[in-house]
Amino acid sequence: MEPAPQHRPPVVGDEVYRQFIARLDYLPPSDVARIEAAYAYAEQAHAHQKRMSGEPYITHPLAVASAVVEWCMDADAICAALLHDTMEDTGATKQELAEKFGKEVAEMVDGLSKLDKMEFASYKEAQAENFRKMLMAMARDLRVVLIKLADRQHNIRTMSAMRADKRVRIARETLEIYAPIALRLGLSRLYRELQDTAFRLIHPHRAEVLAKALKAAKGNRRELLTRIQESVCDKLAHAGLEAEVFGREKSLYSIFCKMKEKRLSFSQVLDIYGFRVVVDKVPNCYLALGALHSLYKPVPGKFKDYIAIPKANGYQSLHTTLIGPYGTPVEVQIRTREMHHVAQDGVASHWLYKDGSESSAELQIKTHKWLQSLLESQTGNSAEFFEDVKVDLFPDEVYVFTPKGKIMALPHGATAVDFAYAVHTDVGNHCSAARINHELAPLRTELKNGDLVEIITSPDASPNPVWLNYVKTGRARSKIRHFLRTTQNVESARLGERLLRQELLSLGVVPISIPTAAWEALVKAGGQQSIDEVYADIGLGKRLPSVVARRLLAREGMAAAVPGGLTLAIHGNEGMAIQLAPCCQPIPGDPIIGSIRKGSGMIIHTHDCPAIRKSRSSEPQKWIDVEWEPEEGKLFDLRIRVEVKNKRGVLAQVAAAISEAASNIEHVSMEADPERLFTTLHFTIQIANRKHLAAVMRGIRHLPEVSRIAREKGGEA
Repeated sequence: MEPAPQHRPPVVGDEVYRQFIARLDYLPPSDVARIEAAYAYAEQAHAHQKRMSGEPYITHPLAVASAVVEWCMDADAICAALLHDTMEDTGATKQELAEKFGKEVAEMVDGLSKLDKMEFASYKEAQAENFRKMLMAMARDLRVVLIKLADRQHNIRTMSAMRADKRVRIARETLEIYAPIALRLGLSRLYRELQDTAFRLIHPHRAEVLAKALKAAKGNRRELLTRIQESVCDKLAHAGLEAEVFGREKSLYSIFCKMKEKRLSFSQVLDIYGFRVVVDKVPNCYLALGALHSLYKPVPGKFKDYIAIPKANGYQSLHTTLIGPYGTPVEVQIRTREMHHVAQDGVASHWLYKDGSESSAELQIKTHKWLQSLLESQTGNSAEFFEDVKVDLFPDEVYVFTPKGKIMALPHGATAVDFAYAVHTDVGNHCSAARINHELAPLRTELKNGDLVEIITSPDASPNPVWLNYVKTGRARSKIRHFLRTTQNVESARLGERLLRQELLSLGVVPISIPTAAWEALVKAGGQQSIDEVYADIGLGKRLPSVVARRLLAREGMAAAVPGGLTLAIHGNEGMAIQLAPCCQPIPGDPIIGSIRKGSGMIIHTHDCPAIRKSRSSEPQKWIDVEWEPEEGKLFDLRIRVEVKNKRGVLAQVAAAISEAASNIEHVSMEADPERLFTTLHFTIQIANRKHLAAVMRGIRHLPEVSRIAREKGGEA
């Protein structure tokens, strides 16, 4: 590292700079000299740049560094804050920064720089990829995220000169991403400021009206607030407890959200009074709770102990709701001074309060684990990853137990599947059922605080696409997507190979006779890595087998020698690459036809399916002749409609006839006619083939109460 260069005192913002340097008194002189050198470098690099407001650009890095100094962070972090825009906006390089200020500073600045040199299809894709890059830097070094949050804090404070549409876009991004990250890191003060400032930018009129109403309400309820606070202080003093008691302000955005979500009026939201009680040690938290419960009656079910079970961001407090004077609800948070520091400053309390306590160090470890778990879910494209991370930033959490008593925090609304993937990817991929509080429960069951969850696995079980409709964690969503995508690609490649083979044979060419060079040229021309990728594209409907076959043969000049008109044979259990249409539910023995749907593979319909008549006549080129390949043991779902006389026990008779014909009932529903003489029964049954279906229908038709029976077809394709 080079020695710190000498530089002239700054001309721009002299007073602000002097105040900034004066606040570095917690660092040794050698570190202060490095920071002065970093400021001089940044000032020179940004010398010809102005902010939208017309101010010199250096005012922004200086403000970001000042925020970092408020957290008492180290010299490397302060230097990185001063230099955070130099790589992105000036000619500075990572190597140059590493030589002048050290490798750690250069790594942090690189992590904070956007990917400006790359081209993206859309703003969303660029945003997602930049976020992924920042997250990777955050996982390596926590200081990166704190500098980024300080950067966003200053940017959003100074956006008045920016275009209205850009202001709103950045404010929404702050609400969706950066405010939840601040909360997840326990930075509650910063979290509230980011929310309120973004809210004022998106809804300026609503924010102004709410701010005026809040100011008026404070004056009107000052007397009641004072009375409650004095009563609480007197009671705690009488119990021999030294405590600080102060009111808890609601933020504008939290008031707005509560009014919107719960459809409450402003006066209803403000009717709840909030207080914080700060004591010196943990046992006194519980003594204070007892004293307050004897002062005012507690509301049943409103007590939460976050000291015994801390939140994932390290937050600890006792929460209780009391019925105060005139029936007024009073929310009270009771905590120690150390807990209060962590609640206000989260991860940053590690630097702010270096008193040898373990809680801030534990919080850092937890945060690193959380960041690493986010990076583990990096499957698929950037946009999917970005959405998955958004899901993981939900602040509301439930706490559940593993069979061994370990506590796991999951987002509110998380299911047994989310729990399974939180334990391990293999547990999630092979989960077949769950026991919740020792009782069997469906995998889609939402978990509640205190649930004891045990996952039952099976080597034959695999993720179901339906799970994506109800899982809540980004980790579970990305792992399910990854499994389905991998499985689908394998199955699609097999289908694509068969489709291309059929097409080549119909053109009179045996695939084995095509030279290896022709296959390699085909792969290269499509920009793929292997022939399997070409097959997968055909199987997924992204490329037509007829086009691929003709391109393959074009260079070789191969002539037809085998008659065309070949059909593709299927089993019906190929997996996701070949799907049986739910509208007509084809079974072996039915005349069938297939259609390649882009991204979904092949969909199989019966020839007479009403849902495809229009498409078959208007787009005949999209349809492929398909036939069943004999296979034993596979069962297919199928719907039948049975009309019966309205007599007692008739449903049991029909069900018995279905069972005797070796079929299983998957679902049944009923509808009666207005005169109640007849009832129509709708069954979904499992059938092996048309011969088996004929046997089932024959058994039902023999019952004297049955007046009509038919197979149901039709519906949406």
